[in-house]
Amino acid sequence: MTLTRIRHSLTLALTALLALGPLAAQAQTYPAKPVRILVGATAGGGTDILARLLAEKIGESFKQSFIVENKPGAANTLAAAEAAKSTPDGHTLLLATNTGQAIAPHMLKLAFDPLKDLQPVGLVVTVPQVLLVGPNEGARNLAELVAAIKAKPAAYNYGSSGVGSTQHIAGEALNQAAGTEAKHVPYKGSSAAHIDLIGGQLQFMIDTTSSAMGQIKAGKLRPLAVTTATRSSQLPEVPTMQEAGYPSVSVTTWYGLYATGGTPKAVVDRLHAELQRVLKLPDVQERLRGLGGEPSTLTLVQFTDLNRAEFERYGKLVKSANIKAE
Repeated sequence: MTLTRIRHSLTLALTALLALGPLAAQAQTYPAKPVRILVGATAGGGTDILARLLAEKIGESFKQSFIVENKPGAANTLAAAEAAKSTPDGHTLLLATNTGQAIAPHMLKLAFDPLKDLQPVGLVVTVPQVLLVGPNEGARNLAELVAAIKAKPAAYNYGSSGVGSTQHIAGEALNQAAGTEAKHVPYKGSSAAHIDLIGGQLQFMIDTTSSAMGQIKAGKLRPLAVTTATRSSQLPEVPTMQEAGYPSVSVTTWYGLYATGGTPKAVVDRLHAELQRVLKLPDVQERLRGLGGEPSTLTLVQFTDLNRAEFERYGKLVKSANIKAE
Protein backbone atom coordinates (compact mmCIF):
# COMPACT_ATOMS: atom_id res chain seq x y z
CA MET A 1 0.00 0.00 0.00
CA THR A 2 1.39 3.42 -0.96
CA LEU A 3 1.97 6.18 1.57
CA THR A 4 -0.82 8.21 -0.06
CA ARG A 5 -3.31 5.37 0.36
CA ILE A 6 -2.28 4.84 3.98
CA ARG A 7 -2.82 8.52 4.72
CA HIS A 8 -6.19 8.41 2.98
CA SER A 9 -7.28 5.35 5.02
CA LEU A 10 -6.18 6.99 8.27
CA THR A 11 -8.06 10.17 7.36
CA LEU A 12 -11.26 8.20 6.71
CA ALA A 13 -10.93 6.29 9.99
CA LEU A 14 -10.32 9.48 11.96
CA THR A 15 -13.31 11.17 10.30
CA ALA A 16 -15.52 8.21 11.23
CA LEU A 17 -14.36 8.32 14.86
CA LEU A 18 -14.96 12.05 15.10
CA ALA A 19 -18.45 11.57 13.68
CA LEU A 20 -19.25 8.83 16.19
CA GLY A 21 -18.07 10.89 19.14
CA PRO A 22 -20.98 13.37 19.28
CA LEU A 23 -23.52 10.59 18.64
CA ALA A 24 -22.16 8.47 21.48
CA ALA A 25 -22.09 11.49 23.76
CA GLN A 26 -25.68 12.34 22.81
CA ALA A 27 -26.81 8.82 23.65
CA GLN A 28 -25.05 8.96 27.04
CA THR A 29 -26.61 12.29 27.98
CA TYR A 30 -30.09 11.29 26.74
CA PRO A 31 -32.62 12.18 28.01
CA ALA A 32 -31.61 15.75 28.77
CA LYS A 33 -35.16 16.82 29.69
CA PRO A 34 -38.59 15.26 30.31
CA VAL A 35 -39.76 12.93 27.56
CA ARG A 36 -43.31 12.94 26.21
CA ILE A 37 -45.02 9.71 25.21
CA LEU A 38 -47.94 10.59 22.95
CA VAL A 39 -50.95 8.28 22.87
CA GLY A 40 -53.68 8.46 20.23
CA ALA A 41 -56.39 7.20 22.59
CA THR A 42 -58.22 8.37 25.68
CA ALA A 43 -57.02 7.78 29.23
CA GLY A 44 -57.84 4.42 30.75
CA GLY A 45 -57.74 2.36 27.55
CA GLY A 46 -55.24 -0.35 26.64
CA THR A 47 -52.79 1.96 24.87
CA ASP A 48 -52.86 4.45 27.72
CA ILE A 49 -52.28 1.73 30.33
CA LEU A 50 -49.26 0.42 28.43
CA ALA A 51 -47.84 3.91 27.92
CA ARG A 52 -48.04 4.69 31.63
CA LEU A 53 -46.44 1.36 32.52
CA LEU A 54 -43.52 2.06 30.17
CA ALA A 55 -43.26 5.68 31.34
CA GLU A 56 -42.91 4.54 34.94
CA LYS A 57 -40.32 1.83 34.31
CA ILE A 58 -38.19 3.67 31.73
CA GLY A 59 -38.35 6.91 33.71
CA GLU A 60 -37.04 5.15 36.81
CA SER A 61 -34.10 3.74 34.87
CA PHE A 62 -33.21 6.99 33.07
CA LYS A 63 -33.88 9.09 36.19
CA GLN A 64 -35.97 11.45 34.10
CA SER A 65 -39.70 12.14 33.80
CA PHE A 66 -41.55 10.31 31.03
CA ILE A 67 -44.94 11.99 30.67
CA VAL A 68 -47.93 10.41 28.88
CA GLU A 69 -50.04 12.82 26.82
CA ASN A 70 -53.38 11.62 25.41
CA LYS A 71 -54.29 13.01 22.00
CA PRO A 72 -57.21 10.92 20.71
CA GLY A 73 -58.84 11.34 17.34
CA ALA A 74 -58.61 10.54 13.62
CA ALA A 75 -58.08 6.81 14.15
CA ASN A 76 -55.08 7.43 16.44
CA THR A 77 -53.29 9.57 13.84
CA LEU A 78 -53.46 12.96 15.62
CA ALA A 79 -50.84 11.82 18.12
CA ALA A 80 -48.80 10.26 15.31
CA ALA A 81 -48.86 13.51 13.33
CA GLU A 82 -47.52 15.48 16.28
CA ALA A 83 -44.79 12.92 16.93
CA ALA A 84 -43.83 12.95 13.25
CA LYS A 85 -43.39 16.74 13.25
CA SER A 86 -41.52 16.99 16.56
CA THR A 87 -37.82 17.68 17.02
CA PRO A 88 -35.96 14.43 16.17
CA ASP A 89 -34.04 14.12 19.42
CA GLY A 90 -35.89 11.32 21.22
CA HIS A 91 -37.73 13.60 23.62
CA THR A 92 -41.07 13.00 21.90
CA LEU A 93 -42.15 9.37 21.55
CA LEU A 94 -45.32 7.71 20.31
CA LEU A 95 -46.98 4.56 21.60
CA ALA A 96 -49.11 3.39 18.71
CA THR A 97 -51.16 0.43 17.55
CA ASN A 98 -51.31 -1.11 14.10
CA THR A 99 -54.68 0.59 13.69
CA GLY A 100 -52.95 3.96 13.52
CA GLN A 101 -49.69 2.86 11.90
CA ALA A 102 -50.77 0.27 9.35
CA ILE A 103 -54.52 0.65 8.69
CA ALA A 104 -55.61 4.29 9.08
CA PRO A 105 -52.94 5.66 6.68
CA HIS A 106 -54.69 3.81 3.85
CA MET A 107 -58.07 5.34 4.74
CA LEU A 108 -57.15 8.93 5.63
CA LYS A 109 -55.21 11.69 3.94
CA LEU A 110 -52.31 12.33 6.31
CA ALA A 111 -49.86 15.21 6.43
CA PHE A 112 -46.98 12.85 7.22
CA ASP A 113 -45.51 9.58 5.98
CA PRO A 114 -45.77 6.94 8.75
CA LEU A 115 -42.88 4.94 7.28
CA LYS A 116 -40.48 7.87 6.86
CA ASP A 117 -41.50 10.34 9.54
CA LEU A 118 -41.79 7.88 12.44
CA GLN A 119 -38.82 5.77 13.50
CA PRO A 120 -39.60 2.35 15.03
CA VAL A 121 -38.06 1.90 18.49
CA GLY A 122 -39.50 -1.47 19.44
CA LEU A 123 -42.53 -3.72 19.51
CA VAL A 124 -44.05 -3.78 22.99
CA VAL A 125 -46.77 -6.41 23.01
CA THR A 126 -49.04 -8.38 20.69
CA VAL A 127 -52.63 -9.08 21.68
CA PRO A 128 -54.44 -12.00 19.99
CA GLN A 129 -57.92 -11.63 18.60
CA VAL A 130 -60.65 -14.19 19.04
CA LEU A 131 -63.81 -14.93 17.05
CA LEU A 132 -66.81 -14.78 19.38
CA VAL A 133 -70.44 -15.81 19.17
CA GLY A 134 -73.28 -15.17 21.58
CA PRO A 135 -74.89 -17.72 23.90
CA ASN A 136 -77.78 -18.41 21.50
CA GLU A 137 -75.70 -19.04 18.37
CA GLY A 138 -75.99 -22.68 17.30
CA ALA A 139 -72.58 -22.93 15.61
CA ARG A 140 -70.09 -24.77 17.81
CA ASN A 141 -67.04 -24.21 15.60
CA LEU A 142 -65.91 -22.00 12.73
CA ALA A 143 -66.90 -24.47 10.02
CA GLU A 144 -70.47 -24.53 11.32
CA LEU A 145 -70.56 -20.74 11.56
CA VAL A 146 -69.36 -20.30 7.97
CA ALA A 147 -71.96 -22.82 6.76
CA ALA A 148 -74.69 -20.95 8.65
CA ILE A 149 -73.63 -17.60 7.17
CA LYS A 150 -73.65 -19.03 3.64
CA ALA A 151 -77.08 -20.55 4.19
CA LYS A 152 -78.60 -17.27 5.43
CA PRO A 153 -76.20 -14.41 4.53
CA ALA A 154 -78.75 -11.67 5.22
CA ALA A 155 -79.21 -12.91 8.78
CA TYR A 156 -75.58 -12.54 9.86
CA ASN A 157 -74.01 -9.32 11.08
CA TYR A 158 -70.66 -8.92 12.77
CA GLY A 159 -69.58 -6.11 15.07
CA SER A 160 -66.38 -4.16 15.62
CA SER A 161 -65.11 -1.26 17.68
CA GLY A 162 -65.23 1.02 14.62
CA VAL A 163 -64.59 1.38 10.90
CA GLY A 164 -60.97 0.56 10.10
CA SER A 165 -60.29 -1.08 13.46
CA THR A 166 -58.37 -4.34 13.56
CA GLN A 167 -61.66 -6.03 14.48
CA HIS A 168 -63.24 -4.67 11.29
CA ILE A 169 -60.24 -5.75 9.21
CA ALA A 170 -60.35 -9.23 10.74
CA GLY A 171 -64.06 -9.56 9.94
CA GLU A 172 -63.49 -8.60 6.31
CA ALA A 173 -60.50 -10.94 6.10
CA LEU A 174 -62.79 -13.77 7.21
CA ASN A 175 -65.44 -12.76 4.66
CA GLN A 176 -62.82 -12.89 1.91
CA ALA A 177 -61.26 -16.16 3.03
CA ALA A 178 -64.57 -17.97 3.58
CA GLY A 179 -66.47 -16.43 0.67
CA THR A 180 -69.14 -15.05 3.00
CA GLU A 181 -70.97 -11.72 3.00
CA ALA A 182 -71.67 -11.00 6.65
CA LYS A 183 -72.52 -7.34 7.18
CA HIS A 184 -70.27 -5.10 9.27
CA VAL A 185 -71.84 -3.10 12.10
CA PRO A 186 -69.42 -0.59 13.69
CA TYR A 187 -69.69 0.45 17.35
CA LYS A 188 -67.94 3.05 19.46
CA GLY A 189 -65.89 0.51 21.36
CA SER A 190 -66.07 -3.21 22.03
CA SER A 191 -68.25 -3.04 25.15
CA ALA A 192 -71.32 -1.84 23.25
CA ALA A 193 -70.82 -4.54 20.63
CA HIS A 194 -70.58 -7.20 23.35
CA ILE A 195 -74.00 -6.18 24.70
CA ASP A 196 -75.64 -6.66 21.30
CA LEU A 197 -73.73 -9.89 20.67
CA ILE A 198 -74.99 -11.33 23.95
CA GLY A 199 -78.49 -10.07 23.18
CA GLY A 200 -78.57 -11.58 19.69
CA GLN A 201 -78.61 -8.36 17.66
CA LEU A 202 -75.15 -9.36 16.38
CA GLN A 203 -74.24 -12.88 15.33
CA PHE A 204 -70.46 -12.77 15.78
CA MET A 205 -67.45 -10.51 16.15
CA ILE A 206 -63.68 -10.76 16.27
CA ASP A 207 -62.23 -8.91 19.26
CA THR A 208 -59.03 -8.74 21.28
CA THR A 209 -58.61 -11.25 24.08
CA SER A 210 -57.96 -8.34 26.45
CA SER A 211 -61.46 -6.98 25.78
CA ALA A 212 -63.25 -10.32 25.57
CA MET A 213 -61.82 -12.47 28.37
CA GLY A 214 -64.21 -11.17 31.02
CA GLN A 215 -67.29 -12.13 29.00
CA ILE A 216 -65.73 -15.45 27.97
CA LYS A 217 -64.94 -16.40 31.57
CA ALA A 218 -68.47 -15.40 32.59
CA GLY A 219 -69.88 -17.76 29.95
CA LYS A 220 -71.65 -14.95 28.11
CA LEU A 221 -69.58 -15.20 24.93
CA ARG A 222 -68.22 -18.35 23.30
CA PRO A 223 -64.83 -18.37 21.52
CA LEU A 224 -64.53 -20.31 18.25
CA ALA A 225 -61.02 -19.48 16.98
CA VAL A 226 -58.05 -17.20 17.64
CA THR A 227 -56.32 -15.25 14.89
CA THR A 228 -52.72 -15.90 15.92
CA ALA A 229 -50.36 -18.47 14.40
CA THR A 230 -50.31 -20.40 17.67
CA ARG A 231 -52.97 -20.91 20.31
CA SER A 232 -53.43 -18.24 22.95
CA SER A 233 -52.01 -19.02 26.39
CA GLN A 234 -55.26 -17.67 27.83
CA LEU A 235 -57.44 -19.87 25.60
CA PRO A 236 -55.38 -23.01 25.03
CA GLU A 237 -58.43 -25.10 24.13
CA VAL A 238 -59.51 -22.75 21.31
CA PRO A 239 -58.12 -23.60 17.83
CA THR A 240 -56.33 -21.10 15.61
CA MET A 241 -57.78 -19.84 12.34
CA GLN A 242 -55.12 -21.91 10.58
CA GLU A 243 -56.27 -25.05 12.38
CA ALA A 244 -59.84 -24.16 11.42
CA GLY A 245 -58.86 -23.90 7.75
CA TYR A 246 -58.40 -20.13 7.31
CA PRO A 247 -54.68 -19.32 7.64
CA SER A 248 -55.05 -15.95 5.87
CA VAL A 249 -57.19 -14.60 8.74
CA SER A 250 -54.15 -13.58 10.75
CA VAL A 251 -54.95 -10.27 12.43
CA THR A 252 -53.64 -9.24 15.83
CA THR A 253 -53.51 -5.96 17.69
CA TRP A 254 -49.95 -4.89 18.37
CA TYR A 255 -48.47 -1.93 20.21
CA GLY A 256 -45.18 -0.34 19.20
CA LEU A 257 -42.97 2.49 20.43
CA TYR A 258 -41.79 5.10 17.91
CA ALA A 259 -39.56 8.17 17.81
CA THR A 260 -39.61 11.05 15.35
CA GLY A 261 -38.02 10.19 12.02
CA GLY A 262 -34.39 11.32 11.94
CA THR A 263 -33.76 10.70 15.64
CA PRO A 264 -30.06 9.76 16.04
CA LYS A 265 -29.49 6.01 15.81
CA ALA A 266 -27.54 6.00 19.07
CA VAL A 267 -30.58 7.39 20.92
CA VAL A 268 -32.96 4.94 19.21
CA ASP A 269 -30.65 2.04 20.05
CA ARG A 270 -30.49 3.09 23.69
CA LEU A 271 -34.27 3.39 23.89
CA HIS A 272 -34.69 -0.01 22.27
CA ALA A 273 -32.25 -1.63 24.71
CA GLU A 274 -34.10 -0.08 27.64
CA LEU A 275 -37.47 -1.23 26.28
CA GLN A 276 -36.13 -4.77 25.94
CA ARG A 277 -34.91 -4.68 29.54
CA VAL A 278 -38.28 -3.47 30.80
CA LEU A 279 -40.20 -6.11 28.84
CA LYS A 280 -38.20 -8.85 30.58
CA LEU A 281 -39.13 -7.68 34.08
CA PRO A 282 -41.35 -10.30 35.78
CA ASP A 283 -43.90 -7.77 37.02
CA VAL A 284 -44.17 -6.18 33.56
CA GLN A 285 -44.62 -9.58 31.89
CA GLU A 286 -47.30 -10.48 34.42
CA ARG A 287 -49.11 -7.20 33.78
CA LEU A 288 -48.96 -7.57 30.00
CA ARG A 289 -50.20 -11.15 30.08
CA GLY A 290 -52.94 -10.01 32.44
CA LEU A 291 -54.06 -7.69 29.64
CA GLY A 292 -54.17 -10.63 27.25
CA GLY A 293 -50.90 -9.83 25.52
CA GLU A 294 -47.62 -11.51 24.71
CA PRO A 295 -44.53 -9.35 25.46
CA SER A 296 -42.31 -8.83 22.41
CA THR A 297 -38.86 -10.29 21.92
CA LEU A 298 -38.27 -8.77 18.46
CA THR A 299 -35.04 -6.95 17.67
CA LEU A 300 -35.13 -3.41 16.32
CA VAL A 301 -34.46 -4.69 12.79
CA GLN A 302 -37.22 -7.28 13.08
CA PHE A 303 -39.76 -4.71 14.29
CA THR A 304 -38.76 -2.29 11.54
CA ASP A 305 -39.35 -5.04 8.97
CA LEU A 306 -42.66 -5.98 10.61
CA ASN A 307 -43.76 -2.34 10.63
CA ARG A 308 -43.29 -2.05 6.86
CA ALA A 309 -44.73 -5.49 6.08
CA GLU A 310 -47.88 -4.81 8.14
CA PHE A 311 -48.30 -1.42 6.46
CA GLU A 312 -48.25 -3.07 3.05
CA ARG A 313 -50.40 -6.06 4.05
CA TYR A 314 -53.16 -4.01 5.63
CA GLY A 315 -53.08 -1.60 2.69
CA LYS A 316 -54.00 -4.47 0.39
CA LEU A 317 -56.77 -5.62 2.76
CA VAL A 318 -58.26 -2.14 3.04
CA LYS A 319 -58.24 -1.78 -0.75
CA SER A 320 -59.62 -5.23 -1.55
CA ALA A 321 -62.41 -4.87 1.04
CA ASN A 322 -63.13 -1.30 -0.11
CA ILE A 323 -63.03 0.04 3.44
CA LYS A 324 -63.63 3.79 3.61
CA ALA A 325 -63.32 6.20 6.50
CA GLU A 326 -66.65 7.44 7.86
